[in-house]
Amino acid sequence: MDPHPWGTGCGMKMTPVRLQAFLSGVDYPADKKTLVETARKQGADQDVVQTLQNLPRDQFNSANDVSEAFAKH
Repeated sequence: MDPHPWGTGCGMKMTPVRLQAFLSGVDYPADKKTLVETARKQGADQDVVQTLQNLPRDQFNSANDVSEAFAKH
């Protein structure tokens, strides 16, 4: 069973909740590269990875920072 049924290949709209589902275990502060690597290890699809790569910031102090950057993106 896919641990993230809302994730890979289902064509769901990107949301902060969906994005955060692939970032569990991140130790903040974290840089964008760490977020991308963590998401990939968690089974993120290309939409999630691309969203993280396109965030307007490179450093994040918390999961809330990621969500705020996503909302401004």
